[in-house]
Amino acid sequence: MKKFQLEPDDFKLQATTMWSFPKRGTWATHKGDYRGNWAPEIPRNVILRYSKENDIVLDCFVGSGTTLIETKLLNRKGIGIDINPEALTIAKTRLNFEKAKSYNPKLFLADSRNLTQILKDESVDLICTHPPYANIIKYSEDIEGDLSHLKIDSFLEEIFKVAQECYRILKKDKYCAILIGDTRKDKHMVTLGFNVMQKFLEAGFVLKENIIKAQHNCQATGFWYQRSIDCNFLLIAHEYLFIFRKPT
Repeated sequence: MKKFQLEPDDFKLQATTMWSFPKRGTWATHKGDYRGNWAPEIPRNVILRYSKENDIVLDCFVGSGTTLIETKLLNRKGIGIDINPEALTIAKTRLNFEKAKSYNPKLFLADSRNLTQILKDESVDLICTHPPYANIIKYSEDIEGDLSHLKIDSFLEEIFKVAQECYRILKKDKYCAILIGDTRKDKHMVTLGFNVMQKFLEAGFVLKENIIKAQHNCQATGFWYQRSIDCNFLLIAHEYLFIFRKPT
């Protein structure tokens, strides 16, 4: 089996509410080729801050498996959920590496709005996930229940169900981390991030941290720079990492 560099060379735990990773990590089997996946520095920071070894960590929109790679490296019991079997195939491939003293994460084909057949009430120590941003990127062609096909209003209705399920399965006084961004419509900002935050608050969570995460794939150069000038709008270059806590 191919040998990998299992740990980052210069990782440093973040200490402010502004996170920026210009060069996303490529340790272990991390790659940036799955559209919309997050930099591994994000789940690594979240896992190290808000869980301990042997804890159960859930990613309910697992995608290509970035979070679960980190749970395996950091000796957590990872669980990954996705409604897209293609994503699970990619995640399974990327989790195929050896690490001493580690748990092999469990993957499930399921809908994150209803996990009653997989997870009991208050059975998870940390949720660390990166949902689709409504229909900005569609992750499948015709999978029923895929939230990436929904327009914003419908998406918010369904993400509230996800928030309720996250609340049910998370242990009291534990944390749920969600990365979400905004979008534009008719050259005006649509605050998808804050609307998602509100749905999680309505589900019963309280907000511990609101972290601004810089995006480095939205450079104001060339075509898009001129477009932003001609059409008088700013390029969105940030996302929100909300850290919610389930109160006791």
